[in-house]
Amino acid sequence: MKTSDFYYDLPKELIAQHPVKERDHSRLMILNKKTGEIEHKHFYDVIEYLNPGDVLVLNDTKVMPARIYGHRKDKEEKIEFLLLNRKNDIWECLSKPGKKAKIGTEIIFSDKLCAEVIDISEDGSRFLKFKYDGIFEEILDELGEMPLPPYITEKLADKNRYQTVYAKEEGSAAAPTAGLHFTKDLLAKLEEKGIIICYITLHVGLGTFRPVKADNIEEHEMHSEYFIMHKDVADKINYAKEHGNKVVAVGTTSVRTIESIADENGRVNEKSGFTKIFIYPPYKFKCVDSLITNFHLPESTLLMLVSSLSSREIILNAYKEAVKEKYRFFSFGDAMFIK
Repeated sequence: MKTSDFYYDLPKELIAQHPVKERDHSRLMILNKKTGEIEHKHFYDVIEYLNPGDVLVLNDTKVMPARIYGHRKDKEEKIEFLLLNRKNDIWECLSKPGKKAKIGTEIIFSDKLCAEVIDISEDGSRFLKFKYDGIFEEILDELGEMPLPPYITEKLADKNRYQTVYAKEEGSAAAPTAGLHFTKDLLAKLEEKGIIICYITLHVGLGTFRPVKADNIEEHEMHSEYFIMHKDVADKINYAKEHGNKVVAVGTTSVRTIESIADENGRVNEKSGFTKIFIYPPYKFKCVDSLITNFHLPESTLLMLVSSLSSREIILNAYKEAVKEKYRFFSFGDAMFIK
């Protein structure tokens, strides 16, 4: 199957530059994955499509304010760093302009934070060893900016709007955006109805934004992301499957975590590690039944994953309908429930 098979035409004005005022007031397209039948709702209506005993799996990763700016000692300039992965006080980063961040260079971020470039990978990533006065996370919170996707060009007034209301485990370079629609009140109403809510963690990497460059999708290599599923969550998912209830993943990150762990019988177990799973048609889902997701970029791995749960034709037709109805697209856009 070719990457170009997942292209659709999207008018630029439909790319949402900011979130709606009330999280759960975004629009919600209900899509029957087998028939392609479409309904137009609002996100708070999602409760009507979930039944007592269904399990809603959310990703509780928290986005780091991972974009920081520094300069070389005694230089007046601006060098941008995007923090990706941490091992103790050494971080893998993207830097711009990279030529100013050579091995051995000292970078000053503030009077509390500096770093030395200690290595450069083959793909150009820099490895920085940080020195700081105080608590690193608190300093980063003061200095850092949210690493918004490149298609969002407007500044975000409230950086908490790029976090889910249940974000807990810090480590992501991007938000699990399907979860941005939930409010604490809506989650409480879902629990009152008997929906089982549970949390996994998958730290979203920047590979989320990297385009598929291969003509044939089978040749694309996925980025690696760290995940955690605890025993109590695995037990709830397995109980639901055994009793005929649905496992509803919130976001493609939850899908990737669950499907990376599930065995051929659809059972999951407590596990942590890294996944590079690439889900594209024809993929047979082992555990996930339904998906709440945003509208994704043309020719992206996320659109390929979504198509796998239904069919390429049904999904692209739904996207065509979304364009016609002027849905808002991408991270701060509207949502789709594939049931």
